Amino acid sequence: MNELYEFLTGPGAWVAFTVCIGGLIVRASALFGLSRERDKVFWNHADWKWALRSIYHWLLPLGSVSLRSQPVFGIAFYVFHVCVLATPLFLLAHNTLWYEAFRVSLPSFAESTTDVLTVVCIISALVLLFRRILRPEVRIMTSAWDYFLLILSILPFATGFLAYHQIGPYEPMLVLHILFAEVLLVVIPFSKLGHVLLFFFSRAAIGVEMGSRRGARTW
Repeated sequence: MNELYEFLTGPGAWVAFTVCIGGLIVRASALFGLSRERDKVFWNHADWKWALRSIYHWLLPLGSVSLRSQPVFGIAFYVFHVCVLATPLFLLAHNTLWYEAFRVSLPSFAESTTDVLTVVCIISALVLLFRRILRPEVRIMTSAWDYFLLILSILPFATGFLAYHQIGPYEPMLVLHILFAEVLLVVIPFSKLGHVLLFFFSRAAIGVEMGSRRGARTW
């Protein structure tokens, strides 16, 4: 167990972060190059005011028409994404590790705040999961891979919560927490989870297409 922990917190972590960041950069660059080659009409009419407005409104809670029409889903969707990003970034234990390794760190939440965010994240993920199962129009468009990605996204939070509160065997739970987190990082560039970066490009493109060319809002 100690050898696996050492690997995951050493070479495994470097590999996971390198694949995640490098993969996202390569994927975004390839899509940008393809767009410049094939979407010349779009680039000739690009208006970044519409692009930024589209991104801005989609970053707001219930900022789009589609989310406002489904407020329960819209709130769960927004809360889930905020917690998924904020909790690991501002977790005290993570920032302690960053400081020990690189002498840099971000501000940290109180541990009680992190606990609340973790629980809220898990609950909102379950809302999204049950929506996929219970709503026929969503279920028919959901593949087994989509279920896997949603479950994988929440496993680092669940195992981290259990490890921190020492619910179950501590060392195996900690190793699972790190393992699931690194698997998630590796999967991100090669799956729909790549929208963590590609979202900004897609929303900008839709904003320009609908706003600059058609005069219609996208929110």
